[in-house]
Amino acid sequence: MEITEVKVRLADDNTERLRGFCTVTLDREFVVRDIKIIEGANGLFVAMPSRKVTDHCPKCHGKNHLRARYCNDCGAPLPGQRTPDLSETGSKLHVDVAHPINSECRSRFQKAILEAFEAERRRVGQVGEASSPQENVRRAPESEGSIQEEHPPQKSFGEGIV
Repeated sequence: MEITEVKVRLADDNTERLRGFCTVTLDREFVVRDIKIIEGANGLFVAMPSRKVTDHCPKCHGKNHLRARYCNDCGAPLPGQRTPDLSETGSKLHVDVAHPINSECRSRFQKAILEAFEAERRRVGQVGEASSPQENVRRAPESEGSIQEEHPPQKSFGEGIV
């Protein structure tokens, strides 16, 4: 598997731990979106896309997040302690939608993403802090495995959605 493209968008607000989002293309055929770049206690790290764990309303069977107090569909009060099987989620409120299976793959992802993130910060002239929602695209050339910078034309909302 080859990481053929990494697009980075820096976070607007530097007061939170979220520093940016990115999209990674694999083998020029598969895209993973909404990967987060987060400032942790030990520096930057990459968080894969995730979704909130849900359960169902006992009255109408509508989906609700675990912290919801009332059903989103029928408005009925929900039971106070609603946790799924802890063996499935490990008592988490979010689960990864896509993620690397092994540590070598995770290391490759994190290295490529953090390199693109730092390149974008340098490009916009804000090395010390995240800034504007500019994008940085890094693509692997057709003949080599190295990554180079390239800036794509801006697209309008919804353009390119199939």
